[in-house]
Amino acid sequence: MEVLQQRAEQLQSDIASVWQALSLDEKLAQLAQLDTKLADPNVWGDPDAAQQLAKQQSKLSGSTEPWRSLRAKIDEAVELLGLGDASLESELTKQLDEVESAFQGLKQELRFNGPYDDFDAILSLHAGAGGTDAQDWAGMLLRMYVRWAEQNNLKATILEESAGEEAGIKSVTLEISGVHAYGKLKGEHGVHRLVRLSPFNSDNLRQTSFAKAEVTPKIDTPDAVQIDEKDLKIDVYRSGGHGGQSVNTTDSAVRVTHIPTNIVVAIQNERSQIQNKETAMTILRGKLAQLQLEQHQENIRELKGPNEQAAWGNQIRSYVLHPYKQVKDLRTNHVSTDPDDVLDGKLNDFIDAYLEHSISS
Repeated sequence: MEVLQQRAEQLQSDIASVWQALSLDEKLAQLAQLDTKLADPNVWGDPDAAQQLAKQQSKLSGSTEPWRSLRAKIDEAVELLGLGDASLESELTKQLDEVESAFQGLKQELRFNGPYDDFDAILSLHAGAGGTDAQDWAGMLLRMYVRWAEQNNLKATILEESAGEEAGIKSVTLEISGVHAYGKLKGEHGVHRLVRLSPFNSDNLRQTSFAKAEVTPKIDTPDAVQIDEKDLKIDVYRSGGHGGQSVNTTDSAVRVTHIPTNIVVAIQNERSQIQNKETAMTILRGKLAQLQLEQHQENIRELKGPNEQAAWGNQIRSYVLHPYKQVKDLRTNHVSTDPDDVLDGKLNDFIDAYLEHSISS
């Protein structure tokens, strides 16, 4: 029993250290405030604001509840061990094994210590060099990330999509929401290269295609990234609705250009102009925040616009379907010999390898 007591107290101490590192007391206090706000019927007078609060509540609850449950279990075990009842030894050994296993899993959250790691993510995919094959490849990546989100209890919502001329997509922007969405996806930012026998080539020749993934945090709060209105050029233009060309066209589409970096965000979701502008500004804030992290600049005006091309020399990961089967991350050297599995959303091994690589580098 003495050995079990020491083991339990060590686990209790380890959990307390991580609890402090993750600022869980502060997060639980925030959760309590959100619970109080959402219990007030008046808050639902503004459905959009109430939904944002409910979303924050769900995210905080998801990130704190496993730790709260774990701490309760280890505190209970320490208390029972203090009774010195030898008849409980087998039961308490099993309980400590469960706590230790759960702790090792939850401790992975320490990898998400970036300033935006607990934010939702905005993922944009752009077909690069490779014509129709590249557009089809961008469509394959879209399916891969949507499947990954579904498999990991995250929600994927398409915000903007431009279909390919023959197949796939030219570009797409989607929101991935859930616990540590940006922290998990940030390593996917970069150029993805596909090698395969082209289904669009009559000679069935081997084709190399490229698509670029841009991953930025979703920043709803304007104060989080200070943007001078003078640095913005906002254009409103006509957007077509469903049903074919010139059907349901409205002047609701919005294009926002950040002049210092020349970053352009265009949204035309058939919603109101105000909503489209808000969505565009949310995406722009995320892109600027991402640039700040990459370029270590405090002043938004000092940022240089991104210039990475979706082509040779810039890829982060290669997906080879012919003449052999392999997916290889060029930063971590993590390899899978089952690209079909990866393209079906099994990305966690690559994500984990990138996070471990980031910590050690």
